[in-house]
Amino acid sequence: MRSDPGTPVRFGVLGCADIARRRMAPALVAAPGARLLAVASRDAARAAAFAGRFGCAAVLGYDALLASPDIEAVYLPLPAMLHAGWIEQALMAGKHVLAEKPLTGDHAATERLLRLARSRGLVLMENVAFPFHAQHAAVRRMLTGGAVGELRDFACAFTIPPRPDGDIRYRPDVGGGALLDLGVYPIRAALHYLGHDLEVTAAVLRRHGRTGAVVSGRVLAHTPRGVTADLHFGMEHSYRATCEFAGGEGRLSIDRAFTPPPGFQPVARVERQDHREEIALPADDQYANTVGCFAEAVRGAAGTGAGTDTGTGLGAHTEAALHQARLIAAAEERALRFIAAR
Repeated sequence: MRSDPGTPVRFGVLGCADIARRRMAPALVAAPGARLLAVASRDAARAAAFAGRFGCAAVLGYDALLASPDIEAVYLPLPAMLHAGWIEQALMAGKHVLAEKPLTGDHAATERLLRLARSRGLVLMENVAFPFHAQHAAVRRMLTGGAVGELRDFACAFTIPPRPDGDIRYRPDVGGGALLDLGVYPIRAALHYLGHDLEVTAAVLRRHGRTGAVVSGRVLAHTPRGVTADLHFGMEHSYRATCEFAGGEGRLSIDRAFTPPPGFQPVARVERQDHREEIALPADDQYANTVGCFAEAVRGAAGTGAGTDTGTGLGAHTEAALHQARLIAAAEERALRFIAAR
């Protein structure tokens, strides 16, 4: 069932993951273009608790939610290695899909699913939210305006402290590890700022001593013109979420680059030889903006059959998801591998 262009998109959520509870369900409830109808879980009690918090129906089992004719679109926050199968099932059930990053852990599978969505006139969007935050548009304007001169180097890090031993991120068969869970952020940021012709030069991956899951890593990449990217990620560090741009005339940096809460006011720092400046940027809600972009694309698809390339920059977002999958594969291929102590 397709939505009318002027009505909210009727959503269901597949799973009660933390990101759904903390970030995306509140955005789905608050966004004028969306209406949260139901949440599905394999655990009836978890579904009921989630549904009670957000005022929607609780459904036992993902298949039951996909079978509902009232649901037009699903938000899918399942572990990374489960994405491909459930995205395909949702598309085959006629649902638009907003899926957590990455869409899949494989370039060919990502391309196949995007092609399937287009063939069925459906929207498939990867939930990489940070490009929809106003701070990144402001940074691009500053770079274009010559804040650092000609850009030479880009450095980006997203790291978090170690997780409890039973955390799903330590299960490579389900959670995918730090490369898929955290590394996608610096990789996507490099694509966002440096362009889609980025290539991986070298990579290092550290793996959990017991489970073999990737726990941290570093990727070196470059553009055809020789601009370099140093991309650091991991879950055995203190918290960092930074982007730094170095040019011929100065440096520009931002903190909280990827997951700022809606009320957080970002700050851009510009340093030149004889000048240091801190520029306060407006607070923004990147999760609400992402839902809005997706909802607008769904409305367009409902009216035109245009699918994933409909309106509001979603075509570029989709292209970036494909290049992201390519760079992840290249990083895995070129990686030197080490075993972490844990």
